[in-house]
Amino acid sequence: MNMTLIIFVAVYLLGTLALGVWAGTRVKNSTDFAVAGRSLPLVMVIATTFATWFGAETVMGIPAKFVQGGLQAIVEDPFGAGTCLVLVGLFFAKKLYGLNLLTIGDYYRHRYGKGIEVFCSVAIILSYLGWVAAQITALGLVFSVLTGGAIEPGTGMVLGTAIVLTYVVIGGFMAVAWTDTIQMGVLVVGLSAIAWYSAGLAGGAPVVLDSVASQGLLEFLPQPDFTEVAMFIGAAITMMLGSIPQQDVYQRVMSAQDANTARKGAVIGGLGYIAFAFVPMFIVASAVVVMGEQAMEIARDDYQRLLPTYVLTQMPLFMQIIFFGALLSAIQSTSSATLLAPATSFVENILKNLRPHMGDRQQLKAMRLSIVAFAGLVLAYAMAMKGTSIYELVSSAYQVTLVGAFVPLVFGLYWSRATTQGAIFSVAAGIAVWIFFFEGVSGLGAVFPPQLAGLLAAVSGMVAGSLLPQWLKNRHERDHRVKGMNA
Repeated sequence: MNMTLIIFVAVYLLGTLALGVWAGTRVKNSTDFAVAGRSLPLVMVIATTFATWFGAETVMGIPAKFVQGGLQAIVEDPFGAGTCLVLVGLFFAKKLYGLNLLTIGDYYRHRYGKGIEVFCSVAIILSYLGWVAAQITALGLVFSVLTGGAIEPGTGMVLGTAIVLTYVVIGGFMAVAWTDTIQMGVLVVGLSAIAWYSAGLAGGAPVVLDSVASQGLLEFLPQPDFTEVAMFIGAAITMMLGSIPQQDVYQRVMSAQDANTARKGAVIGGLGYIAFAFVPMFIVASAVVVMGEQAMEIARDDYQRLLPTYVLTQMPLFMQIIFFGALLSAIQSTSSATLLAPATSFVENILKNLRPHMGDRQQLKAMRLSIVAFAGLVLAYAMAMKGTSIYELVSSAYQVTLVGAFVPLVFGLYWSRATTQGAIFSVAAGIAVWIFFFEGVSGLGAVFPPQLAGLLAAVSGMVAGSLLPQWLKNRHERDHRVKGMNA
C-alpha cells in the first residue's frame, strides 16, 4: 500500500467534492438543478457530453476487450456510443432544444400522451441500473486496488457512492457540468501522459502497433455469415440508437446556451470520445508488450484489473498519481451524470403525474430525495451483480430503450403521421419480440440478436399502428359509398 498515492487520491476526491458543493450554491430552482439553467457555453457542453460516455468501461473494460478480440469486439462501445452523440447532434439536438422541455419523457407526453410518457420513462429509468452499477463496481475495484485489498470492493462501492452522491444531491447538473469540465481536463492530460510513458516502456509506439497488427486485432468487419453480420449490427446499434432516448444525453442538449451550441457540443463530444477511447486501448496494448503472458493471464481471469495492475507494477509514483486521478475522473464524471438523470425523469414524468400540483421547491426536494433513493437501489444492484464485468453491465443497459423508446422518438420527430396508437403498437411489439428472442425463451437469440429483432418489430408496430386506423376508416367510407350507389 502506497500511502503517498492514497493521500494524493484523497485530496483529489475532496477537491472534486468541494467544487461540486460550490456549484450547488448557484442552484436556485429545478431547472438549474436538472439542466444547469440552459446556460452552458460550448466548451462545457463538449466536456460534459464527452464525459457522458468516458467512464469505467472506457478505461478498464474496452481496452481489455480489445486485446482479447480486436476492434470487432468493441463495435458497441466506443464506436456505437460515440456515433450516438454525433447522431444526436446532427438529427435531434436542434429539434428537441426548440421544444424547451425538462426531460426526454416530457417529449413523449407532448407527442403521444401520458401513457407513453410513463412507460418510456420507466424503461429509461430501469436502463440506468446497469450503467450506474458499472461505475459503482469500478469505484469499488479502484479503492481495493489502491489499498492493496485493505478496502474490500464492497466497502469501496459504498465509499465511492457516498462521495459522488454528496455533490450531485447538493449541486445537481450544475455541479455535474463544473466537475465534468475539470475531470475531463485531468483525464485527457493524464491518460495522454500515461500513453506516452507506456510507449517508452514498450520500446516505442511502432512496436506496440506492430504487435497489435500481427495479432489481427485491427480487423473490424465480421465474416460474411448471416448470424455473424446480424450479431455485429445488433451490437453496433445497441448504444448507437438505444442511447439516443436517454435522459443524460438529453440533459446535455438542454443545458446548452442555445440550439447551435447543443448541436456542436454533441457532435464534437462524440467524435472526441471515439478518438480518445483509443488512448487507453494503446496503453493496454503496451501492457501486453511489456508484461507478456502475465498481462494476458490477468485479462483472462479479471480483465478489469489489467490496466491498474500494469500502472502499479510498471510505473513510478508520479505516473500512478496521474493515472488514478484520470481514472477516478472518468468514473466520477459518468456516475454523477447517470445518478442525476433517472431521478430527474422519475420526478418529472412519474411523480408529477401522481402529484400534479407540486411547486418548484417541492419538485427540487423530490429530485434530491430521488437521487438518494436511486443511489441506494443501484448500490444494492451492483452488490448483487458482483462478478459481472463492467463492459457487460454497460452493454446490457440500453437494449430496453432501443426496442421500447427509440422508434416513438424518431417517428414522432420525423413522421407527421405517427400516432399514439402507433406508439403503443411499437412499444408493445418491440418489447414482446425482444423478450421472445432471448435464448432462455425461444432460443432464437443464438442466431439473431434479440435487440435487432425487437427494433424491427417496433418499426413495424409504429407503421401498422399509425396507418391501420386510417386505412380501416377509408375502407369503411368507400364501402359505404359503394352501398349508396348500388341502392
